[in-house]
Amino acid sequence: MVILEMRNISKYFGTVKALDNVSLKVAAGEIHALVGENGAGKSTLMNILSGVYPYGTYSGEIVFQGEKCAFRGIRESEKKGIAIIHQDLALIPYLSIAENIYLGNERAKWGVINWEKTRQDAAVLLKKVGLRENPDVFIKDLGVGKQQLVEIAKALAKNAKLLILDEPTAALNEEDSDNLLQLLLELKKSGITAILISHKLNEVIRVADAITILRDGATIETINVSEGRVNEDRIIRGMVGRELTDRFPKRRPKIGGVYLEIKNWTVFDPKIEGRKIIKDVSIRVHRGEIVGISGLMGAGRTEFAMSVFGKAYGRQISGEIRKDGEKIMINTIKKAIQNGLAYVTEDRKNAGLILIGDLRQNISLSSLDKISKRWIINDEKETRVATDYREKLKIRSSSIYQKVQNLSGGNQQKVMLAKWIFAAPDILILDEPTRGIDVGAKYEIYTIINQLAEEGKAIIFISSELPEVLGICDRIYVMNEGRIVGELNREEASQERIMRCIMQSMQRNRGRL
Repeated sequence: MVILEMRNISKYFGTVKALDNVSLKVAAGEIHALVGENGAGKSTLMNILSGVYPYGTYSGEIVFQGEKCAFRGIRESEKKGIAIIHQDLALIPYLSIAENIYLGNERAKWGVINWEKTRQDAAVLLKKVGLRENPDVFIKDLGVGKQQLVEIAKALAKNAKLLILDEPTAALNEEDSDNLLQLLLELKKSGITAILISHKLNEVIRVADAITILRDGATIETINVSEGRVNEDRIIRGMVGRELTDRFPKRRPKIGGVYLEIKNWTVFDPKIEGRKIIKDVSIRVHRGEIVGISGLMGAGRTEFAMSVFGKAYGRQISGEIRKDGEKIMINTIKKAIQNGLAYVTEDRKNAGLILIGDLRQNISLSSLDKISKRWIINDEKETRVATDYREKLKIRSSSIYQKVQNLSGGNQQKVMLAKWIFAAPDILILDEPTRGIDVGAKYEIYTIINQLAEEGKAIIFISSELPEVLGICDRIYVMNEGRIVGELNREEASQERIMRCIMQSMQRNRGRL
């Protein structure tokens, strides 16, 4: 039985056609995956379905449970039993789990909230999603994986019959991802239908009953997984329109002398007195070398990177940084940039880009001195720089004046890279540079990184995806609980060896207690 049918959906943003007669059919009780490159139209299609883009702003028909629907807002779709969980979670950190679950859907009578019932009902939902937390715990005190489960509980509180999950595992570690996927399979048993948007094709193949591929705003095909012969290569071929034989571009490293050396780096928690986050870390990076930092979520990789980049994180920071053999002091972000360091943050939307700004403004942001004189920006120079980097990095946009918030994730990532490449750094720290982007855009970003290494720059590459670290790095440091617990060169590195370093470190730490 078909629960949802979207017929001939087309959508324009100005003169740009985002969707071109897209059709989608979803059976009741199935997990239906929606895949495609960044900018293919996946999120746009789901925003239409959920009422984020209201009826009248698109053409085509939506039929849900046999009834034609014309949603004018998200509340109307929720009343029908459609709930969307966006990649950027919509939870309020300083409210409790229970308050978040029933926000806008309060357990109330005559305008008075029944807090006892709120907590009781929340506890039932938390049990259903497998979250063993007190309903009174604040959202800010939960990890990202648990917050995802709260979002699902919130959707179930609205009696959702169709769950839309947009990149639900993008920011999760392997364990949390496994738990979430297992929950989807459990919900499927109870009759809940799910549409899953994901760039992690191994996860898609694992849980999906059907896979619809979008490319350039059009439906390419729908694959029935039960018929077999479904693998990542088959899906990628549909997504990019060609075979992608190598996931990582080939490169012959030209590694020079040590360019960056960090010795005995220690960082204390900025909030908890006496708590060490980074513990006596020492690393070195050569010219033309891509050095990976691998580890589980919470290992301290981001905190280490941010503390090195102008002490943007932590306090009571001690240790030594040498660049090309010379000791340097970088106590501020401005000093870090002046000394040739760049940090591409893992959080592009909140910390990396000005979303309401256009490409031109974002690309020049970290190097305004290069396009200005006496504090006045030269518009012509700024335009020329933005146009140049848009072409060099193949940023897909209507123009350099398009707002960054309207770009796909992959293109936003390229804008952030362009911003730092324009700063002409000698050393780049890349923190999860391909998070939440598709396989085609990843390949393009790997190519850019390889080109930077070819120019003799030293690159630190942080990623939670082990195949990615193994595929692009010349040498890998393994980090766990704020310490370096292993160092592997490309030839000896493997997923098993990285995990063995982490497990042995955990055993040693338990022995100390």
